[in-house]
Amino acid sequence: SWGPKGVALTITLPPRAAMADVCEVDSLSSLTRGLEKIDPSASRYPFCVVWTPIPLLSWLFPFIGHMGICTSSGVIRDFAGPYLVSEDDMAFGKPTRYWKLDVSKVDSSSSDVWDAAVFDASEEYKRRMHNLCCDNCHSHVAMALNLMHYDSSTSWNMVNLCLLSFIHSKHISWVALLKTWLPFVLLCVVIVTATVVLSVR
Repeated sequence: SWGPKGVALTITLPPRAAMADVCEVDSLSSLTRGLEKIDPSASRYPFCVVWTPIPLLSWLFPFIGHMGICTSSGVIRDFAGPYLVSEDDMAFGKPTRYWKLDVSKVDSSSSDVWDAAVFDASEEYKRRMHNLCCDNCHSHVAMALNLMHYDSSTSWNMVNLCLLSFIHSKHISWVALLKTWLPFVLLCVVIVTATVVLSVR
């Protein structure tokens, strides 16, 4: 085209291929953002550690329960018993709490690294005997976090996971909150009531 006073101007447009690449990246980003959305109705918790109470045990100690870790697409993997890692069939029922982790704290900030770590930890625990006190669902999650070097650490274990999950996790709903805490509260009420009655006598 021609500019003022007859000076030729050249306008360079980006090649169609480059424009297509940009659109493709945008589409992939949108897809990734969609996958990261938490959807309790479909039991999808991308990049989360999930937790559900264990009958009797959690009624006495509400900070102790069953734990799993989710893939980047939200699929739950949990060490459910000896030589068994479940997929989307969490032992003791659906999660009542979740702890959303930050994928940018994973090596290379990559969802592929996250998924590979969850997969490798799950494959390892398919070969292990379940031990409630020493090698359990928390240990499975800890191994996954150690493999991905989450938060630049390889020191994740059942103790710090239990504590941090209890502090940082959110209840999925009011019903989930009641499922987590109501048995413990009722048990405390029964114990206090029985103690008061016996002391009065």
